[in-house]
Amino acid sequence: YAMISGTGDTFDTLAGNGPITSYADDLLALRSVKIYGDGALGSRGAAMLEPYSDDPDNTGLLFHTQEEMNEMVLKAMSNGFQTNIHAIGDAANRQVLNAFENAKDSLGEQGLRNRIEHAQIVSTEDIPRFNELNVIASMQPTHATSDMNMAEDRVGASRMAGSYAWQTFIDQGTTVASGSDFPVEHVNPFYGLYSAVTRQDHEGDPDGGWYPSQSMTREQALQSFTTDAAYAAHQENMLGSLEPGKWADFIVVDRDFFEVPDSEIWQTKVLETWVAGEKVYFAD
Repeated sequence: YAMISGTGDTFDTLAGNGPITSYADDLLALRSVKIYGDGALGSRGAAMLEPYSDDPDNTGLLFHTQEEMNEMVLKAMSNGFQTNIHAIGDAANRQVLNAFENAKDSLGEQGLRNRIEHAQIVSTEDIPRFNELNVIASMQPTHATSDMNMAEDRVGASRMAGSYAWQTFIDQGTTVASGSDFPVEHVNPFYGLYSAVTRQDHEGDPDGGWYPSQSMTREQALQSFTTDAAYAAHQENMLGSLEPGKWADFIVVDRDFFEVPDSEIWQTKVLETWVAGEKVYFAD
């Protein structure tokens, strides 16, 4: 599920004939655009509404003005492309939500399933806007367990209410599509499932999980990595679950995700991988 980088010359070339919803028996789709709104939290480049708690002269960096972001989103959506925007800090998330609201006011509801990629630090005032604007929260559970050693230092306790807030999004009905963020994080999806359920590192720390009220149930975690991820790519009718009429894409694993202790989830091994009903991998 490819994304065109930005709305410049490359977009003009690749989008000339409109979105490609399916190519080569659904092995490729090109119907979305990726835009970057800000930097990362660890380097204090994520754009914040208020200064960093551990760097009071710094609010991070927005890559675009609101007007520029509005124009890019309008261009992508006007051409029928889903718009997926990297936003980590609360200021960047607000800017992107503003751009989506501006586009909705201009174009109406187009059903493009626009996404905010990461949505890590979001103002509690802005979280309901994901529903109002039909925005998908495309999140990566391992970010929470990778960042838990410094996130509260960066943003302070008061801003943690809207940080890595998976359960808050789920409870209000927002689609949360989980992924790995490879190559920034490890590609193994079972690492993500483990983080989603436990909010702990692989040694089981911290005890009880980091801000455990935001943990997902096992059912929610698996759904976010499968059917909701497929929905976020307009592919729910072909992928994401084993049902008549969908591609027979599945894996065989060495343990039952729903039965093993929490500590074993990340250790799950894949024994076989099947794509479109054909075995393409098996463990030695």
